[in-house]
Amino acid sequence: MALTQPFSLPEKKLTTVALLGGCFFQLHSAKTAIFQGEGKVKTLCNQGRLVEALHILYATEQRVDSSTYVSLLQLCVEKKSLREGKSVHAYIRDRGFIPDKILWNTLLNMYIKCGSLADARRVVDEMPKRDCFSWSMIISAYSSHGFPAEALGLFYQMQETGIEPNKYAFSSVLPACVRLGAVEKGMEIHKDIIRSGLEFDVYVGSALVDMYAKCGSTEKARDLFDKMPQRNVVSWNTMISAYARDGLAAEALRLFSQMQEVGIVPNQFTFSSVLTACAKLGALQRGMKIHEEVVLRGFECNDFVGNGLVDMYAKCGCVEKARYLFDRMRERDLVSWNAMIAGYVQNGHFNETIELFQEMQLTGVKPDSATFAVVLSACTSLAALDHGMELHEEIIRRGLQCNVFVASALVDMYAKCESAEKARGIFDKITNRTAVSWTAMIAGYVHHGDSLDALKLFQQMRLEGVKPDSKTFASVLPACASLAALEQGMEIHEETIRHGLESDVFVGSALVDMYAKCGCIEKARDLFDKMEKRNVVSWTAMIAGYATHGHSNESIKLFEQMQHLGIKPNHVTFVCILSACCHGGLVDKGRQYFDCMKQYNITPAMEHYGCMVDLLGRFGCLDDAEDFINKMPIKPDATVWGGLLGACRVHNNIELGERVAERLFELDPRNSAPYVLLSNIYAAVGRWDGIEKVRKMMKDRQVKKTPGGSWIEVNKQVHTFLVGDRSHPQTLKIYAELERLSTEMKSAGYVPDTSFVLNDVEEEHKEQFLCHHSEKLAIAFGLINTHPGTVIRVMKNLRVCGDCHSATKFISKIVAREIIVRDSKRYHHFKDGQCSCGDYW
Repeated sequence: MALTQPFSLPEKKLTTVALLGGCFFQLHSAKTAIFQGEGKVKTLCNQGRLVEALHILYATEQRVDSSTYVSLLQLCVEKKSLREGKSVHAYIRDRGFIPDKILWNTLLNMYIKCGSLADARRVVDEMPKRDCFSWSMIISAYSSHGFPAEALGLFYQMQETGIEPNKYAFSSVLPACVRLGAVEKGMEIHKDIIRSGLEFDVYVGSALVDMYAKCGSTEKARDLFDKMPQRNVVSWNTMISAYARDGLAAEALRLFSQMQEVGIVPNQFTFSSVLTACAKLGALQRGMKIHEEVVLRGFECNDFVGNGLVDMYAKCGCVEKARYLFDRMRERDLVSWNAMIAGYVQNGHFNETIELFQEMQLTGVKPDSATFAVVLSACTSLAALDHGMELHEEIIRRGLQCNVFVASALVDMYAKCESAEKARGIFDKITNRTAVSWTAMIAGYVHHGDSLDALKLFQQMRLEGVKPDSKTFASVLPACASLAALEQGMEIHEETIRHGLESDVFVGSALVDMYAKCGCIEKARDLFDKMEKRNVVSWTAMIAGYATHGHSNESIKLFEQMQHLGIKPNHVTFVCILSACCHGGLVDKGRQYFDCMKQYNITPAMEHYGCMVDLLGRFGCLDDAEDFINKMPIKPDATVWGGLLGACRVHNNIELGERVAERLFELDPRNSAPYVLLSNIYAAVGRWDGIEKVRKMMKDRQVKKTPGGSWIEVNKQVHTFLVGDRSHPQTLKIYAELERLSTEMKSAGYVPDTSFVLNDVEEEHKEQFLCHHSEKLAIAFGLINTHPGTVIRVMKNLRVCGDCHSATKFISKIVAREIIVRDSKRYHHFKDGQCSCGDYW
């Protein structure tokens, strides 16, 4: 039956329904408000509007769900907004909201990514339950923030709580082993990885490869890499980077080619590593091809790749191209500036280095220890002490003076620009001295001619257990060369072999130079021929060795062979070949090589002009030499005029000698050499009045004559003698030996050349004075302290005088020994009464 009356309820029930309807409406309205508030916050988060999202959150004062907080915290991470992130965390806490696992991990991630490790650790400690993901995040954070020991401790703590590490945990802890250099710990974790069955997981495998490679086990890293069933771009990058970093640049490039062959697309990190490999190899053509691929793949504007390109072109000698790319970079970070600054230094553009450093400071980029170390090296090369001292002050203001690399660069700068004493003061304050620090100080001593101190410091370095590197050996060997300390040089040579550094091109070149300067020219050539790789320094060392030993034709053969092989001579090479022509009296060849410098874009410097003047003067072309000086495009210095004055002494040209001496007195009035040379010219013709005049000039100008000194190494000890020296413990024996030799020499026909005595005294006194010259004392000491037949090697700081040259020829025949004397000009090999110089020196 159809209803004819509307349905109705009792009044009481109507009231109840009304009340319930009101509650339902209020509840629905509240939920709608919450959903609307959450929706607005999330929308603003998606739009990146963090401040507005927070304003809505705080204004509504409505409860929101966990996902809204997660959205806010993720936006804080994106914007690196730690303050806002802390504000959200405080809001959650104040509202009494209990985070779920996802929110806890999001809070942890926010603090880590925003750089607050302490807050991140507090979150971990507050978490009611930590999962493997939480542990992995905090372990990775401690490791990457420079607390690898704590990271490793947290990993073990995680295991103690019964949580099995997953691939993320293993991938997080292995970098901590790298930073600690704890390969043993890494190997233990490797065993855990194998037990967990994750060894061949692509992420864990890549982390293992990285750990072994960075801990020095490149072969083990490659073995794991080859066994990986699946490799992604990270795996390939890890192995390529390891090879590039460990000096196996060619292998890095081979692996890059293999990577492309199997179809793995390189990313910015790949290109950065292979460009580093090209830079280390100087492989410009390969680097340019990689540059083309970089452009094709759209990575040219990437910071990592851009820095790699600048570095590669600079290290391959294309500094203009490097600067072009540097200037085109949209954003230049510290790495960019350092790459370009270092590039200028490596290519010898030292003024540009300092200018670019100043430009860098104007842009607001703060230099780091690497920047200061490189710029200081530019100051060293320019001898720019004032600028170097300004840098030193800035280094102190920035608190970097204790950095071992900066301190070492300061040592090098002061040693080569001011004094070894100042450098030593800085060196002694370095608490954690590395091979770099020791090498800088050793090189500084050698630079200042303090070769004995250099050798003493090298010995101290050994005693303190610091392992010398190739640069150390390349720095200390010149000290042996300077002193003609053959025994110590040979001992250091043996040490280079033990360290596997004999084949290093710089060590090899230094060994060639050392043996040549110690009189062992055959040994020097033997080492030179055995060198696997030779650079311009190696060739120059051998050419110089032959030149100083008077083997001019051998020098010329080597120079022409070097040119034929395509090795470009530098300005030092030309000094050496011109010197060879000088010692051989090869005037035409000398002129040819001097003109040849233009072919290599080398502008003749003062040293080259000095060699030409010496060459012409020695050959007797005094007028040509003077004319050559007068036509020089640069103002001749005392060295150039000194060469001509020396020639006047050889050829007894008083008129020109006086004129040249006057020039020298104007240029360098405190240098004793021209006064002595002029006195020698006067003495040769008996002009005692002229000698007295020179002596008066020296007295009035307070010029002190440089004393002639000679030294000899016996049983690894260097013994030094001055003219008339009686300070040696064996003085009586030395003078007795000289007396014996003098008697036998005269019997053999020796007549003292008293023209080299600058005193107007009786002939007998002149002869006695000549007998006590420093090289004769050194030779006598060598004869009484070495076995018969032993080669005597003597060094002299000045040019050997004619009488000593003649006397040594007689001595070599009387004692049946080879006597090698190295003076300031060249080597003299005395044997059987003859000298290798043929009396032309």
